[in-house]
Formats: sequence, C-alpha cells, structure tokens
Amino acid sequence: MDATLTLIDLAGSIALLLWGVHMVQSGIQRAFGPHLRRFLGRTLRDRFSAFLAGLGVTAVLQSSTATGLMVSSFAAGGLVDLVPALAVMLGANVGTTLIVQILSFDIGRVAPLFVLVGVVLFRRSFASRTRDLGRVAIGLGLMLFALQQLLALLTPYEDVPSLRLLMGAVATQPIIDVTIAAAMTWAAHSSVATVLLTMSLATQGVVPPHAAFALVLGANLGSALNPLLEGAAGVDPAAKRVPAGNLLNRLAGVALGLALLNWIGPWMVTIEPDAGRLVADFHTAFNLVTAAIFLPLLRPFARLLVWLLPARAAPADPSQPAYLNDAARETPAIALADAAREALRMADVLEAMLHGALDAIDHGDRKRVATTKGLDDVLDRLNRAIKTYLTELDPDSLDDEDNRRLSEILAFITNLEHAGDIVEHNLMAIAAKRLKRGLAFSVEGQAEIRVMLERLIGNVRTAAAVFMIDDARAARSLLGEKEIFRDLEARATEAHFARIRAGRVESVETSALHLDVLRDLKRINAHVAAAAYAVLEKRGELLPSRLRQDAETAAR
Repeated sequence: MDATLTLIDLAGSIALLLWGVHMVQSGIQRAFGPHLRRFLGRTLRDRFSAFLAGLGVTAVLQSSTATGLMVSSFAAGGLVDLVPALAVMLGANVGTTLIVQILSFDIGRVAPLFVLVGVVLFRRSFASRTRDLGRVAIGLGLMLFALQQLLALLTPYEDVPSLRLLMGAVATQPIIDVTIAAAMTWAAHSSVATVLLTMSLATQGVVPPHAAFALVLGANLGSALNPLLEGAAGVDPAAKRVPAGNLLNRLAGVALGLALLNWIGPWMVTIEPDAGRLVADFHTAFNLVTAAIFLPLLRPFARLLVWLLPARAAPADPSQPAYLNDAARETPAIALADAAREALRMADVLEAMLHGALDAIDHGDRKRVATTKGLDDVLDRLNRAIKTYLTELDPDSLDDEDNRRLSEILAFITNLEHAGDIVEHNLMAIAAKRLKRGLAFSVEGQAEIRVMLERLIGNVRTAAAVFMIDDARAARSLLGEKEIFRDLEARATEAHFARIRAGRVESVETSALHLDVLRDLKRINAHVAAAAYAVLEKRGELLPSRLRQDAETAAR
C-alpha cells in the first residue's frame, strides 16, 4: 500500500512539474508572444545574429518548440532564408537550457514567494499582460514545489538495493536511457521538465552521472521531434526543412555524445561534484558544442536539406484572382465582364463560409470554425483585387452604361465582403464561444438556426443570379427575403423567450448567443439581398422610403 501511495505521489509531483512548465510557457507567450515574433522576424539577417535571436527568444519563452514553429512558418512563407532559420534553432536549443541552470541552484525557499506574487498579480490586476506575468510567477513557484517534493519522495528510496540494482542495469545501457528520455520529452512537450526530473534523480543518487547524461541526450533529441510532428500534415515538404534540419543536428549531436560519454562523464564529475549542477552543466554544454560544430556548416547543410526536401509545386491559391486580365483593361466591356466573373467567385466563397457556419453551429465542428474564418481572408483579398482592378480603368473610356455596371460590381462585392466579416467575427466567434463553454442550443433553437442558414445559402445563389442576368422577377423574390427573414427572426425570438419562460435550461444558458445568431443571420441576408436594388431601381420599382407618405404623416 505504501508503495502504491508513493507512486501516486511521485506521479502527482511530475504532473505538477509539467503544469508549472506549461504555465510559465503559456504566460510568456500570451504576454510577449507577438512582440517576440516580430523581434525574431527582424533579426534574421545572418546566421550569427539569428543564433543570438533564437537564444534570446527561447530564453524568454522557455520553449524551443514554440520558437521552432515560429521560424518554420517564416521559412515556409519565404520570409527568411534557410541558413539563418537553422541558426535560430541552434540558438533556441541553447536558450532552453537557461531555466535549468537557474533551477539547478538551491532556490526552493523562494517558491512560496513566487506563488504569492503570482496570485496577487493575477487576481488584483485587470491588465492582461500583468495577469500573464502572474501566471509565469505561479508556474515558477509550482516548478520549485514539484522539485522539492520529488527530492523528498526519492530520499528514503535512494539506498533500496532493488532500486540501485535497476538503476545500475539502466546505467549500462545508454541507448535505453536516450530512448526513454526522448519518449518522455515528446509526450510532455518539454525538455525542461525531463531534464529537471533527471536532475532530481541524480541529486538523490538514484541514477548515476553516466545514466543522467544519457537521459539528458534523450531529452534533447525528444524536443526536436515536436516541431517536426506538430507541423501541418500534408504541407509542402520544403516547410519541414527547418524542423528536419534541427532533428538531424540533434541526432548527430546525440550520436557524438554517446560515443564520447565514457570519456566526458568522468572528466565532468571531477569539475563539478554537485550532481544536480552537473546535469544542468552537461545539458548546456551539449547544446553549446552542437551549435559550435554546426554553425559554420549551415550553408552546405541547408543545400543538403533542399535536395532532400524539394519544394512541391504550389496549388492554386483561392485568394488569387483567376479572371482579372490586365490586357482587357483597354476594352472596358471585357474588363467589367472579367470583374463580374471574379465577383461570382466571391459569392462562391461566401456560400462556402455559410456551409462552414452551418457545420460549426449545427454539429460543433472545431475544425470548421478555423477553416471558415480562413475563408474570410480569401474574400478580403478578392475584394481588394477587384476594387483595385476596377479603379485602375481609364474613366474616359467608360460610358454611362459602363459606369453603372462598375458601380453595381463594387456594391455587390462590398456587400459580400461585409457579409463575410459578419460570418467570421460574429458567427464563428459565437460558435467558438459555445464550444469553449460546452453549451448546446435547444433542439428547437438549433432547428430555427439551421432553417435560416439553409435559406440564406439559397439566397446567396439567387443574388449571384440576379447580379449576372439582371432578372427583375428574381430580384423581387430576393428582396422579398428581407421581409421573410424579419419574420423568421421575430418568430424564432418569440419561441426562444417562450422556452426560457418554460424553464428550459439550455435556452437560458445560450440565450445571448442564440439571439446574436438570429440577429447576425438577418444582417447577412440584408447584405445579400442588396444585390436586388440595382435591378429594381433601374426599372423604377423601388420606393424612395419605407415610411408612409400619406397626408396624415405629412401633417405631422
């Protein structure tokens, strides 16, 4: 029974250590992430400044994985050359050792102070950055508490013969040590946690220095797996050059470290008698030596990576115009037709966004929330491209009919872009909020939303037809949808309040979200239905105002 409780205590202490590391990393990323990303982007001029930038950013973030993902995105987007990107990773590997160096000293007595300061900052401040720094302080305190608890748990067992025998057997198999530590680091997403755990084991004499060094090598190898595995699946192989290069650097360094372990171990023990400090020093020394070896070789190494991971032919970018022909600008009729065809692509994108909103709200699909929000960027770029194309037409070459059609196109794409903004900023935000809170609309309420969304998708298709064929009957039908949507919103709102009065818990919990969705769907439909105005106004079928203009109203 005692052994079982001890194992539970040990697992809890390790979990507390991991959570402390997570709080430090997430707090720093929330407080300074965008600024560090901009700083990193500005300093990637050459390999040496990139190395220092990677070291500095990772020393702050305490996550070589986060730095790796940032620099990989820069390299994949062509914003930075491969050589400085690889140099950043070498610096990041050194930067992540600094927190281990700090925690290797006996600073456990300040753990309560860190937690106290962190709680005060988090609870008493309304500034988001101050709250994030409070999170960092709490995380540091939890890490120190966890390390103290680990030491206290391991002390009674350091002289147990069976444990000594087991650790002695493991110490003779460094490959096993490397594999275990690499798997732990990959699973925990933190080489810092694995090295700190190793440091605790070494301090209590549970693992000998030789095995501790092998565990450190494994932790360094495991941390190189995360940026490679966490990249988007199926992306261009060229986007994996930076994380793959970092993994190959680590593999070579680990192989060299294992080969020299029998000579390095005894020598370092004579320099640093403290076992905990010895582990931290080896961790830092390994990354410094690896950086010193590979930094001068990055250019030929980069050529090797380009050869191993050639760029894939880029697929068509949906945000790039497909029909805006520069040569057609000399003929306004053709140019306007090309712009109209491009505007229809915007209608297709908006329809896809509404399908995504239907999936996200109806089925709670998190992936659809992200992809639907991404489609708004496509809509914005197409809108910008069409406007630029039309405004660059020679005004003197346009007759009255051309100017009228140009205005129609601009009005149509502007309304589509506004509708897309409502989908992204409102509907998708509501869908994400509902998923985050674990809420669910009532069955009836969800059916009401589904009906309105499906009707809205049909209206987008009608709007595209009205825009292209100038059909008055279709335009009247489309404009009539505004009245239908007002009625749908009113009836859905009344039914929603009836469910609240009946005490339906799900309706009470989602009331604000539900009403916002109804309002936003009506707003989107208003933008879509605006395509009918130009057709009906040309035929004189629109009133100047919806207000009554009888004698009684005029008298008032």
